[in-house]
Amino acid sequence: GKAKSDDISGSRHCVSVLCAGAGGWSPLVSDSYQWLEVDLERRTQITAVATQGRYGSSDWLTAYLLMFSDTGHNWRQHRQEDSLGAFPGNSNADTVVQYKLDQPVIARYLRLIPLDWNPTGRIGLRLEIYGCRYTSDVANSDGSSSLVFRLSIRPSRTATETIALKFKTMKNSGTLLHAEGQRDHSLSLVLEKGRLLLYHQQGRTRKTWHTSVLALNLLDDQHWHHVKLERHSAHLNLTVDRAARQVHTPAELSHWEIRQLSVGAAQSHGLQKPILSNRNFHGCLENLLYNDLNLINLAEQNNHQVTGGNVTFSCAEPVSVAVTFTDPRSFLQLSGLTSWSSEVVAVALQFRTWNRAGLLLTFDLPRPESTVRLYLSEARLRLQIDRAGRATLELSAGTSHPASLCFFFSPPNGKVSHYAENIERVLTSDGATAHTSVPLPLTADIQLFFGGCPEQSGRGCTNPFHTFQGCMRLLTLDDRTVDLMKVQQRLLGNYSHLQMDICGIIDRCSPSHCEHGGRCSQSWSNFHCNCSTSGYRGATCHSSTYEQSCEAYKHKGNTSGHYYIDVDGSGPIRPRLIYCNMTEDRAWMVIQHNNTEVTRVHPSPEQHQHSAHFHYAPEEAQLAAIISQSEHCEQELSYRCRKSRLLNTPEGAPFSWWVGGPGAGQVQTYWAGAEPASRQCACGLQDNCLDPNHYCNCDADYDQWANDSGLLTHKESLPVRSLVLGDIQRPGSEAAYRVGPLRCHGDKNFWNAAFFDKETSYLHFPTFNGELNADISFLFKTTSSSGVFLENLGIKDFIRIELSSSSAVVFSLDVGNGPLEVRVESSVPLNDSRWHSVRAERNVKEASLRVDQLPAATQEAPAEGHVHLRLNSQLFIGGTASRQKGFLGCIRSLQLNGVTLDLEERAKITPGVRPGCPGHCGSYGALCRNQGRCVERTSAFSCDCAQSAYTGAFCHEEVAASFKSTMSVAYILRPPHELSSNGSVPPPSVHSDTSPRGENVSLSFRTLQSPALLLYADSLDREYLALLINRHDGLELRYKLHSSRDVEVLASGVTSLADGRLHTVTIGRRADAVSCSFSVVFFLSTNVNTLGVSVLTGSYELDTELAELASLGFTGCLSAVRFDSVSPLKAALLHPDGDVVVVTGPLVQSSCGSSSPAKTHTAETTHSLSDQPGSADPGQPLVNAIRSDSALIGGLIAVVIFVTASALAIMARFVCSRKETYRGRDVKAAQPDDGGGQEFPASGRADSQVAPGDNRKEYFI
Repeated sequence: GKAKSDDISGSRHCVSVLCAGAGGWSPLVSDSYQWLEVDLERRTQITAVATQGRYGSSDWLTAYLLMFSDTGHNWRQHRQEDSLGAFPGNSNADTVVQYKLDQPVIARYLRLIPLDWNPTGRIGLRLEIYGCRYTSDVANSDGSSSLVFRLSIRPSRTATETIALKFKTMKNSGTLLHAEGQRDHSLSLVLEKGRLLLYHQQGRTRKTWHTSVLALNLLDDQHWHHVKLERHSAHLNLTVDRAARQVHTPAELSHWEIRQLSVGAAQSHGLQKPILSNRNFHGCLENLLYNDLNLINLAEQNNHQVTGGNVTFSCAEPVSVAVTFTDPRSFLQLSGLTSWSSEVVAVALQFRTWNRAGLLLTFDLPRPESTVRLYLSEARLRLQIDRAGRATLELSAGTSHPASLCFFFSPPNGKVSHYAENIERVLTSDGATAHTSVPLPLTADIQLFFGGCPEQSGRGCTNPFHTFQGCMRLLTLDDRTVDLMKVQQRLLGNYSHLQMDICGIIDRCSPSHCEHGGRCSQSWSNFHCNCSTSGYRGATCHSSTYEQSCEAYKHKGNTSGHYYIDVDGSGPIRPRLIYCNMTEDRAWMVIQHNNTEVTRVHPSPEQHQHSAHFHYAPEEAQLAAIISQSEHCEQELSYRCRKSRLLNTPEGAPFSWWVGGPGAGQVQTYWAGAEPASRQCACGLQDNCLDPNHYCNCDADYDQWANDSGLLTHKESLPVRSLVLGDIQRPGSEAAYRVGPLRCHGDKNFWNAAFFDKETSYLHFPTFNGELNADISFLFKTTSSSGVFLENLGIKDFIRIELSSSSAVVFSLDVGNGPLEVRVESSVPLNDSRWHSVRAERNVKEASLRVDQLPAATQEAPAEGHVHLRLNSQLFIGGTASRQKGFLGCIRSLQLNGVTLDLEERAKITPGVRPGCPGHCGSYGALCRNQGRCVERTSAFSCDCAQSAYTGAFCHEEVAASFKSTMSVAYILRPPHELSSNGSVPPPSVHSDTSPRGENVSLSFRTLQSPALLLYADSLDREYLALLINRHDGLELRYKLHSSRDVEVLASGVTSLADGRLHTVTIGRRADAVSCSFSVVFFLSTNVNTLGVSVLTGSYELDTELAELASLGFTGCLSAVRFDSVSPLKAALLHPDGDVVVVTGPLVQSSCGSSSPAKTHTAETTHSLSDQPGSADPGQPLVNAIRSDSALIGGLIAVVIFVTASALAIMARFVCSRKETYRGRDVKAAQPDDGGGQEFPASGRADSQVAPGDNRKEYFI
């Protein structure tokens, strides 16, 4: 129904319109096709609406839509929050429910469409509209007219210039504004394919700032759009409707003033060419303002500053009725004409859609029996004629973009063709045409189906494609326009699930919800963000894929290298590639600049000063964030001088200075190693300068080289941005300087933690502001089975993350659409007192939750629901406002939208909560490899590699050396009492675990030599063990562990070991205590992950074959040599000054494993000591046993390890002096670990004690 605003009340300017009738409005039929339209008789600024049920009835609305229009056609649906279209209605007939519009709407007509009503009543309504009168100045441009405003020269330049206007058009291209100023600069606002672009030109040079990221794509929809362009010095702010963007302009535009402004066309008097030649604006303009000048009002008054013509001062509104196909059940059915033109038969339409596929039109032809279908496929327009018994004819036109399109059909013997205006997204540009000749006899009983088919269509309509979702307008049959208003009134054709007289297409990508440069694409009902090149992830590219510091990378097990660092997570600062230097106790971020080399400065009479400027790769915001969040930063500043003074005396003016600190920095007159503002160098602080009258060595002004160097460690003065050296012009003056890279370690955010020891305790912070996007990340550890990590409440909205059980984390929230819950279940308990990570994210598309490395759980948000999360309470951490379900345990590194909450500072003043949370090795100890030991620190952990044969941050870097035949390493193991008596200090843990229970020896080698002696160990009692490569390139272990027994041989089944590839050998001895006797078993395994070689030297008596091998020496490489907790090669290379290591030849550290590929094979041989001498077949165990009484082997044991690339720690142990029981064991195959070897732990006990005087062992390599 329609209503006039007959009942209007209010002040002179603001009105209230009441539409009531006899108790209210109620249509005869209550269905979804009813509507109430109100004519306000003039354009009005509408601010609110109020509804009430029909008086004295059970009739009221529970939900409705609002439409607005200036003409009574081309309606526009009003949406709150740019998403929610439906307004909640009433719950009874008497209560008034008022809604204030989030933005006032200017319109003459209002239409209310019922969506739902009281199920026990009918549609019933009393409606009141609130608003104010609206006045404006309007101009109409017909595409050939324009206005030119020549602005007067102002005596002083203003800091801000503003241009504002409203426009509406049905044409998708045209020049809206063209502004010219001095120095032949100009700015142009141009409508191209329905998108607003901003151009800058200088002379014939064009520079473009594309604003499609913010500008709505559907600007040619014949609705009013507001544009505002503001210039603030070097910045331009462009606002289109409610979307804004800042554009950085060239420096020359910061002092630029507009001298001439063209509206509707580009009227240029310089050398510039128009952006769009012959494309003037065609449409209406309203309230065109330049600063405080109303330019349209000046034109109406024929002001002398305005020229132009063919402009009318009213808005010509072309009537265009559109129809919207809203869902898969939508269709429009029209009957054919009673008579078709004898010349040209044409069916034409224009459409708009985001979908890449859908049926536009289909109809059947009786003679010959055939079906014609026009459809979209992969965003290309296709025409298909399916003829019974004959081949299907297909035509296609257009590129792979959605299009605005017209198509035509010809009579028999004519041409069938269609014309497609192909554009990017939905906008029009040049077209493409395809042709064919085929007879199509059209009759009056033909039924044409647009968009889809009825559910019960029979043979008359079949749709093998997707249903069309989008808008159509200007439907014509044989050049006669279809009256869609008659269709709406059911006087013409048939339809279902259509919206009439409205194009309900929504641009979900303008403004885009995709953050950080994610590319937005969309369909009719949804949008998608492509984050592949952005460095971010999630449905809206919100969360960073990179860590925020090198510290975080280190605690994921990463070693030194270049990594992308995103210092603010989901914040605006982009990630940058930074080098991370992972040491054993630090993770350094190394930030390079443009000159880190030593720079020599020579004297020059013409040059009184030398200045250098340093530019850093990260942007300023990232640099400041790195320094702020790091625990420590430093930068080397070195100055070498000869007759070149530095700072002068504290009383005199400094000759040199440097600039450092955030932003542009501040002048600093102290040097590295001294305190800020001290006017000193490091020697002045330490009182050891060359001249005691000065505070820098260089200020002594000696004619010899001096040095003032050190580290700058005050973060407030970093980084060094420039350096000025002043005393360089005198004859004989020479200087050199170096400014090193900025180095920072520690991450205060990563280790910021709080411990909650009471269920009623919590921390509170200001309200979390995450209306459209919210990401929350933290780590926790606990022994409790439940507790709330975080909670923030609103009036109805809320957000909460909790541990609901020992194996489940729940993320729950409500943004007005009802509670939503995302749950992640773990297969292992989460209350194991280890650190576990939680990352929750909520955006307009979905809510997601990830725990540790488990798959993320997601819940999609409603497509047409509330999108703003509105919270107003304090943010509670570790508990709730009700003090129930509190969390017991630690929470660490809590970040909300990239901002770290300072839990430690708040915990210091909160009862029941303690700052910090120790105990990190339980979670990160596994990162320490190769027998490295995890060491707890207050904030972080480190790996102690003292008992490992490796080094590095995680004991992962091999220690290796290459040997020649004349090189060797000897390692002497002395008992503790000997070392303490002579004052020597052994390496850490040298004598740990040296009881006679057993040994574990491992080494890696690479060699081409065969035969070769790899390892030799013997004792003063002529017991020994030798590891060698025999003449058949096989590995062989020879041992004699009792002086009364013969040598036994254990051979491995692996051959071809002298092949230059990497091999690893692991030897283990176990002593099992059985009634004062024990058995000794050797395990020999080889693989090819690493390499090792040894050479025998010394005066020990060898058998003939071993002596021959020893004389050959060894050529090859050894690495990762380890004997229990002793690493002889590591000691020789890293601690060569100790008296337990003797090195012969130039031993240099190298990498054994980098030059050859690894050969993967594994074999393990087990051998029991036998009473029968001889050798066993390769791979076969010796199972003979012998019993004999023997005295405890004591005394000095010298273990000689022969190595060419790495020193081999070899074992020699005491053998029990009782009867020994040797039990044979079967050969067992073993798969080595990734480290290349397998450690065999000692599993037995010995009853005997070792004589203190006979505990000396020696290893030769």
